[in-house]
Amino acid sequence: MEIWLNPACSKCRTAVAAMHAAGVSYTVRRYLDDPPTPAELEDVLGRLELEPWDIARPKETKDAGIDLPKDAAHRADWLRALSENPRAIQRPIIAADDGTTVVGRDAAALERVIDAEA
Repeated sequence: MEIWLNPACSKCRTAVAAMHAAGVSYTVRRYLDDPPTPAELEDVLGRLELEPWDIARPKETKDAGIDLPKDAAHRADWLRALSENPRAIQRPIIAADDGTTVVGRDAAALERVIDAEA
């Protein structure tokens, strides 16, 4: 299992604590220090069944000056913008080894990905 996190984020710390309590092993990716490439974002979005703008944090997107239409014609621009401005990516993103992937901001999402690892 891999978790993309920002250690300063309370939701990320909650997710790590839940994984630790469940006894699942995981790899941490500090995505602010090691930003995902557009291709990696594309892969994660495919597993999440979401569009790039669906995982964009509104305030951070605005702060980064990302003002793109939310449509298929601008999808590649969104991927590039999020890769270049990782702070604008929602967190934590957790991917289980079986491909189950969630934005782990609530207990139900955390439970789903932890159960996939069990």
